Amino acid sequence: MKEGIHPDYHKVLFVDTATGHEWVSRSTKTSSETKEVDGEELPVVKLEISSHSHPFWTGKMRELDADGKIDRFRRRYGKGKK
Repeated sequence: MKEGIHPDYHKVLFVDTATGHEWVSRSTKTSSETKEVDGEELPVVKLEISSHSHPFWTGKMRELDADGKIDRFRRRYGKGKK
């Protein structure tokens, strides 16, 4: 690797603001807010949504169907030949 062309890759504390879940990972992101974790000052990066709060990953996904397109699709293709 060439010196001086890569961004600083360091430990960061990610916080899911929807659930309050926190985890330490590595990133190039920085923040002016810091928090001490295991005796180490880490920048805090706040996320609006993560796998801990996203409906797809939590299993609480719901279908929004304003025009009845999902029902029409299920009627047309949902039932197989018996």
